[in-house]
Amino acid sequence: MTTPYAEPFWTPDPESAASSRITAFGRWAAEHWGVEADLTDYASLHRWSVTDLEGFWGAVWEYFGIEADTPYERVLAEETMPSARWFNGATLNYAHHALRHLSDDQPAIIALDETGAGHTVSGMQLRAQVASVAATLRDLGVGQGDRVVGYLPNTPHAIVAFLAAASLGALWSVCGQDYAPQAAADRFAQLEPTVLIAADGYLFNSSTHDRRDATLQLARALPTLKATLLVDHVSLPWPSQVYPSLVIPWEDASTRTEQLTCTPVPFDHPLWVVFSSGTTGLPKGIVHGHGGVLLEHLKTLGLHSDLGPGDRLLWYTTTHWMMWNLVASTLLTGATTFTYDGSPAPLAQPDMLWELAARHRVTVFGTSPQYLLGMAKFGIDPSVHDLSSIRVVGCTGSALPASAYPWVRDHVGQRVLLASVSGGTDVVSGFAGSAPNTLVWAGELSAPHLGVALAAYDAEGFPVVDRVGELVVTRPMPSMPLFFWNDPDGTRYRDAYFSYYSGVWRHGDWITVTGHGSVIVHGRSDSTLNRNGVRLGSADIHDAVERLPEISEALVIGAEEPDGGYWMPLFVVPAAGVSLDDTLRQAIRDAIRTGASPRHVPDDILEVPGIPHTRTGKKLEVPVKRLLQGAPADQVVSPAAVDSPDLLAHFARLGAEREEARNGA
Repeated sequence: MTTPYAEPFWTPDPESAASSRITAFGRWAAEHWGVEADLTDYASLHRWSVTDLEGFWGAVWEYFGIEADTPYERVLAEETMPSARWFNGATLNYAHHALRHLSDDQPAIIALDETGAGHTVSGMQLRAQVASVAATLRDLGVGQGDRVVGYLPNTPHAIVAFLAAASLGALWSVCGQDYAPQAAADRFAQLEPTVLIAADGYLFNSSTHDRRDATLQLARALPTLKATLLVDHVSLPWPSQVYPSLVIPWEDASTRTEQLTCTPVPFDHPLWVVFSSGTTGLPKGIVHGHGGVLLEHLKTLGLHSDLGPGDRLLWYTTTHWMMWNLVASTLLTGATTFTYDGSPAPLAQPDMLWELAARHRVTVFGTSPQYLLGMAKFGIDPSVHDLSSIRVVGCTGSALPASAYPWVRDHVGQRVLLASVSGGTDVVSGFAGSAPNTLVWAGELSAPHLGVALAAYDAEGFPVVDRVGELVVTRPMPSMPLFFWNDPDGTRYRDAYFSYYSGVWRHGDWITVTGHGSVIVHGRSDSTLNRNGVRLGSADIHDAVERLPEISEALVIGAEEPDGGYWMPLFVVPAAGVSLDDTLRQAIRDAIRTGASPRHVPDDILEVPGIPHTRTGKKLEVPVKRLLQGAPADQVVSPAAVDSPDLLAHFARLGAEREEARNGA
């Protein structure tokens, strides 16, 4: 994929870059670790961070003042993946570090919703609530290794509950209440949790969604529960129904006067379980550790995002997207974090998030490519608000097309850093992105993240530059999973990442590492378009087509057929009031021919009522491909993992029709 910008789109202001935390860290590390290179230069700092893993991560530990109850013996005792052993001997607790830098009388969390309402939780209040809920959990018998789960919207209750569980050495897992009870149970029942914490409902698009009955159904599906804590969030009275376990009102659990004591746990003690989307079979439970998350998130948020005391991060997320974990981890830096319950673009006021960012003087604003592209397509202008406090717009979830960069510059701020990030739930962090001292090329990620030995590999396992290859990580990261839940011998873990290239993490994305050091993400490698041996990422097609004002969304599939043929249809959702006619089809072909590749003009352009996504907003490319190839729907995707399961029937029917046509022929 090429972008229309041969030169950097954004260059850091020299004074701002010089005063950034990542520059200060580079200067400090060079002095304290005796590195001769100029570590204030990002490329040099990254080179050191991946060639001297022990030096770099030891420097991160010391620079951020990690407080261990017992010291580590060695930074990296075993480097072989997937069995890397980090900071063996150290004991610490994530929750202690999340709470230690918070000012008593300053906002730790600002809770907002789509109506514009909000309230503040100060550092003192947050500590008190965490201490109270931790004491409640302890009284219920929760201790190290037990599981506490949340069926909660993105409100302070989720952060309080998480920190309370973590302080005891218990594991936390959470999902949003847009999940049906069975979908939530598919995740939580695997963990055999001791306590469930659930809210009465949530807000979305001017509606209050009642989840009281769903909470009861979920509790009944979790036979190991000792108690359910009920949160009064949207002021719906809890009915006097019979729960299968003890019921405790959140108000009682969170208002006790208690002293918080954080239990020291080993560096690799499990902190939380995050789940894969579960599009095929039960969702995979991915387990990360206290120490790995602590260091990785301090690096990501404290250096790449330049967050510290006085900063404010507002990133739209749900509790079941990995960005919620980073929203919670913002507290590690001493910055203020925001929770937000509601639609990112409420019908009543589509620019609500921008208004809230202006009102609360947000410094880092985070969102998804779909949100930015939607703002541009529907003519919403954030600049009517005073956004002068924003210095970074972060963006992740899928590839951000080049067309979004001028829009952010023109409608958010000339000097705003648009930081496109690519990572994954698997490492609950980023592989590549930007920093205050990196150049930005439109449509590209500035560079691999610090500590990430990223490369693009060809099929033979050799690194390639300026060519499409598999995204691989050749040396371990502290936040790589400890293990998968219910995977005692590690087979599923190894098969997921290490079965393709021995000892090397293969993530499953197609990328290009460019000659100037940036990274271009083309989409999932298992959904890559391969027409006559010429490969192209689906994201390149989607970008070209979705720039057309007549198209709301698009999905392209490359499907191998039994007779050796290759069918490449493009499915489109026209904008409101637009019909897909021959004129529009030709405009789409022209857009792909000029904006992506003349070799990848689709065989057919078909109108569909909608595009199915995972519940974290990713297009279901591989499941749709399998449906088109005739695979039974019940073997392809779990409806509970899909935002609009009814859309699957359309693609299943089309696959069946093509199968009948092939058999008839």
